[in-house]
This record gives sequence, C-alpha cells and structure tokens, in this order.
Amino acid sequence: MPGLADKRLLFVAGKGGVGRTTVALALGIAAARRGKRTIVAEMGGQALGASAFGRARARPGAEVALDGTLHAISLDVRTAMDEYLHARAGRLGDLLGASRAFGAFVAATPGMRELLTVGKVWELAQDARRVEGGERYDLVIADAPATGHAIATLRTPRTFAEIARVGPIAHQGRTIDATLRDAAFTGVVAVSLPEEMPVNETLVLQRALRDAPGLELGALVVNACLPRRLGPRQAASVRRALERTSESVAHAALRSALSEHVRASVQREQVERVAAEAGMTPVELPYLFGPALEREELERLADALEGIL
Repeated sequence: MPGLADKRLLFVAGKGGVGRTTVALALGIAAARRGKRTIVAEMGGQALGASAFGRARARPGAEVALDGTLHAISLDVRTAMDEYLHARAGRLGDLLGASRAFGAFVAATPGMRELLTVGKVWELAQDARRVEGGERYDLVIADAPATGHAIATLRTPRTFAEIARVGPIAHQGRTIDATLRDAAFTGVVAVSLPEEMPVNETLVLQRALRDAPGLELGALVVNACLPRRLGPRQAASVRRALERTSESVAHAALRSALSEHVRASVQREQVERVAAEAGMTPVELPYLFGPALEREELERLADALEGIL
C-alpha cells in the first residue's frame, strides 16, 4: 500500500500546543532520509525550522535549505499575495499589490488570507512552479493552523470558487480544491496529545475531513507520551513504601514516581480511546524534556515516524 511519502502534499493538523510544527519537521527529516526533496511550510510564519537547524531567520516566503534535500519556508500572506499578483498580471500586478487600498481589501475580505496561504502551499507542490527559478519538490509538508482554523482553510478554495463562480479567483479556487480532494495527491496527519481535549479535537477533525474537503485521515500521531515504568504490582509496592516512609527525600521520590505512573496511566487511556474511536493505530512519540527541541531531538522523533511514510 502506498505510504504518505508517495503523496505530494501533507497537512499536519491538530489542536494548538500539541506539537504540530515539531511533528512536521520530524516528518520532513524522515522523508528527506528517503531522498525525497522535501519542504516544510510553516503556515503560521514562525520559522522554527531554520532555528532548529541553526540557520538564520530568512525573510518571509524564502525557501531555505536546512540540510541535504530538506527545506523550509515560513509563509507570509503579504508575500503570497504579491507573488500571486505578479504571476497573474506581471508589472500591473506589482502595482496592484503595492496599493494600500487593495491591501486593505484583502485584509477585510473573510477567508482571503486563508486562500492566499493555502494557494502558496498548493503552488509549492506543483511540478511547474509559478515562482521564477522555483524548483520542484517531491513532498510538501504543511504545518497547518489549529484544528478549527485548519478545517476552514481547507474549505476556503471551494467556498471562494462557489461565491465567485467565474473569473481567475473562481478558477484558482476550483483548481486548488480539486488538488485537496485528490487522496492520491494530498494527505492529512493529525497530531494530538494523550489528553481528553486534544483527543476530542482530533476526532472532530477526522469527521470534518470526510465532509469537506472529503479526505480520510492518513495517519494519527500522539505526541509527548510518558513511558509506563511501573506495572500494577510495582505501583502497589510504591504506594506501600510511601505510606511507611517518613524520610523527606525518599517520600518525595516515591510521590514523584507514583505521580508519573498515574499520569502515564491516564495518558494510556486516552491513547486507547483515540485509537478505538478513530479506527487507526497511532504513532506514539515520547515526551522529550527541554526548553526547545533541537535537531538531535527531531532526529529521534523522525525515527519513530518513518513507519507512516
């Protein structure tokens, strides 16, 4: 069966704070290991990929080489708009993009920012790039917005096509929408934490994908899972020891061990729940301690994600 790496475009979606960018970058590393010319498109404009690989923060919209065949881009609505207008109308488009009135129109039009952003992601995944000198990518991994916003973003091209009906925006909307609905071309990876609210949003995302744009969830990743260090008998022994000890250091250590065991058990319940309700086995990523994930940690996560590509 073809894996996710056989597609050309992957959206990584999930509730805010679950580690979407981390998973997107780790997936990019795993794909690049296979020789895929890959770019991670950060739709939120954070440019975290460049930072993790020790690269200087590039200007918005610049395609930055991270390592080997892995690249990253931090998307920017203004840059995407200017690029689109130039591609459609050349010098006239440049003048239009420089117009403050047109900029205000774009900012005030509901959904226009989403259309421009997803349009740029679509452009990155094309064989024939509209950007002068733009090279082809084998795989584009889009670090999508949080769940609700991601669903709205994926629906935006069809919405604009239905509203405009005719003209370049309608045509572009229909073209992008057809690409998003092509399961051979586009896939979605959901990222969750082993907690109730993120799991709930993951299940909402799965249901929404079936309605619009009509894709199935390609893979499910549960991030920041604690290891289960104690079995039932060991946990009972720790509880008994905690009741007997009065020494402060030993008491603190036993309480810490028991607390982590309880938390890991609750996480396990949520992992089993999302697996059952989503109907797929999730990839479990370990909880990595540190103020920020560097390349070494991303490589570890890439090891765990290689199986879904």
